[in-house]
Amino acid sequence: MARKHADYTLQMIVLALVVFGLVTLYSTSAYNGRVRFLAPGYYFKKQLFATALGLGAMAVVSRMDYHLFARFAGWGYLLSVALSGAVLLVGDSYNGSKRWLSVGPLSFQPSEFAKPAVILFLAWMISRSRKKQGVLSVLLTVVGLVLPIVGLVGTNNLSTAIIILGIAVILAFTSNPGYLQFLWLGLAGTGFIGVFLGMEQYRLERLAIWRNPEAYEKGFQTIQGLYAIGSGGLFGRGLGESLQKLGFVPEAQNDMIFSIICEELGLAGALLLILIFALLLWRFMVIATHAPDLFGALICAGIMGHIAIQVILNIAVVTNTIPNTGITLPFISYGGTSVLFLLSEMGLALSVSRQVR
Repeated sequence: MARKHADYTLQMIVLALVVFGLVTLYSTSAYNGRVRFLAPGYYFKKQLFATALGLGAMAVVSRMDYHLFARFAGWGYLLSVALSGAVLLVGDSYNGSKRWLSVGPLSFQPSEFAKPAVILFLAWMISRSRKKQGVLSVLLTVVGLVLPIVGLVGTNNLSTAIIILGIAVILAFTSNPGYLQFLWLGLAGTGFIGVFLGMEQYRLERLAIWRNPEAYEKGFQTIQGLYAIGSGGLFGRGLGESLQKLGFVPEAQNDMIFSIICEELGLAGALLLILIFALLLWRFMVIATHAPDLFGALICAGIMGHIAIQVILNIAVVTNTIPNTGITLPFISYGGTSVLFLLSEMGLALSVSRQVR
């Protein structure tokens, strides 16, 4: 018999991440808020409002039967394609990146909506076609369907395009585990990313900065982030005591927030955060394994892939393991659109967990 309550462990982990994110965001953003807007809590208040909306959305979605979303999966994907196309035509730019759409006083990133839209669409498509098609056919269908949104998003947001492509690969692999076809897909994906890197000069410049950040003015952020990580030591300077957030790490509350966490909370705090993310992924895996059907399992697998890829990319960028891609840390970095749709995804996973037997 299916359980009537959502997964308590997942709820506690999500709430822990939300609280951790709000506390560290206030600590990280207070200086920028005071300098720019004469309000230390400027970023915190906006994030708190978006988080409240997200928790409300999570509560509502978690109480719905996730099968209802299958009816609108196709339309949701088409809407995400349309919104991503609209960004190219009438989108707003911020720090040189054209990623936002404005509706009156509100602005949002359609690329954040594209992630759950792709998860639902591919989960629905694979679950209804797997029995009718072979392994290779499903794989090619998944890649073919997701390429339009990858191409549109990748035009001005390569990191999100990589995440969406990664979600597609993980869902295809989950439904048809096998390694040979994914080797070819990996080679094709590498070539695809290489073409995108070569299309814009600034992307090639990022590769050069990654190899030698000291030689470029734009490598300043990377170097200061590494200084923050190194100065944190084992237990950090203490919450609120970061020096690098005082204008040395530009936009510290965004992509580089992990470096400030390392500085204030040290290696211990950074490992604690990584452990919480690991527990979150473990819970997704448990729910996916016990889901009542393939559609539910694929939803959880897609959400797990989304979170895992984004966390790995963000930490890799902050530690200069890979070139800077402008990717946020889920639940932690500043961004109202991001936290709203992330919590909505958590609601989807909780909805699946309600029907686990």
